[in-house]
Amino acid sequence: MSAATTPPNASRPGLAPPPGAAAPVRHPEAPVPGELLGAHYDQCFGCGESQPHGLHLAARAGEGVSVTAEFTVQPAHQGAPGLAHGGVLVTALDETLGSLSWMLRIIAVTGRLESDFLRPVPVGSTLYLSARCTAVDGRKIYSSAEGRIGGPDGPVAVRADALFVEVELGHFTRNGRPEEIKAAMADPDQVKVARAFEVNP
Repeated sequence: MSAATTPPNASRPGLAPPPGAAAPVRHPEAPVPGELLGAHYDQCFGCGESQPHGLHLAARAGEGVSVTAEFTVQPAHQGAPGLAHGGVLVTALDETLGSLSWMLRIIAVTGRLESDFLRPVPVGSTLYLSARCTAVDGRKIYSSAEGRIGGPDGPVAVRADALFVEVELGHFTRNGRPEEIKAAMADPDQVKVARAFEVNP
């Protein structure tokens, strides 16, 4: 069973959609299923191409309001000898969940994320991730994700439930370090400028 069908964890009431929350609706201009989303910002630790020790996570649009992604655990990502650091695995979940913004065509940031670690993830293994939006309530976006090893249908190694919050561009320009904000906004490629602020930081 994948995150596209697994219900959110009922033991996390703060992450369960409230009564009356709306079912998520895929934006009509969302990327088509199977389309590679690419990095939203080249300096992002999760997906950026310019981060030498980043995850270089590659996400693809899924059906409905869902995405899939994968990344291969490198030696720089280890915590215990030969095993992925738990914080890196949570980063992979968070990055995948953040990519759901592409399906809704909104800007959102992580408000809360709770994770479960079910089995160790060795260095050199590929983590196959899937995430889906479960509900929307005003600015709140509820979602869940899981990561499997050994293949897209392999055993679940990590999973998470999350609450994202829709924000305006000013969230980044007011709170980000000025050097990076100016550099991102001064890029002559206006598509890159727009994309830099499309997914959670």
